[in-house]
Amino acid sequence: MFGLFFFILFTPGVSEFLCTSPDLEMSYTFCDSTAHAFMFNLTPCSTMNRPVWKAALSWIPRSDITFLKVVFNVWYEGARALHWKEVVCSGADDEYVECSTLKGETIATEFDIKGARITFPKGHYNIILQGFSDDSENNVVICLNFTMIVKQDSF
Repeated sequence: MFGLFFFILFTPGVSEFLCTSPDLEMSYTFCDSTAHAFMFNLTPCSTMNRPVWKAALSWIPRSDITFLKVVFNVWYEGARALHWKEVVCSGADDEYVECSTLKGETIATEFDIKGARITFPKGHYNIILQGFSDDSENNVVICLNFTMIVKQDSF
């Protein structure tokens, strides 16, 4: 079953329903009260037997992206399941062309998410994705709070 979830410039603080399928439901809110020009889609809307998901991202940042640190936290049934940090843009010899994006320019990119490495047991997940413009994690560029409900075990 193929699905698609999509969001762009919704009212801040309001939960937006993204995707539903027989095995998955997803929704999100922004962590702050400011509206964002942001779009993300993922196909398919399923956790079952997916070695790769196709993702597309479009975002107009409110500040220059010369340094970007991403922090990804996942909670499963209220317990922390994953904490991951990565400096994506350092300002020198950056791998990604998006690292030189200026305030107001559009970042548009597509990428794969390798799902074969991840088995999602049935349950409730909270996923916080934060982007910071400094290494000390004081200046938030973007913050998203996803809710993911896996309706059935994949094994």
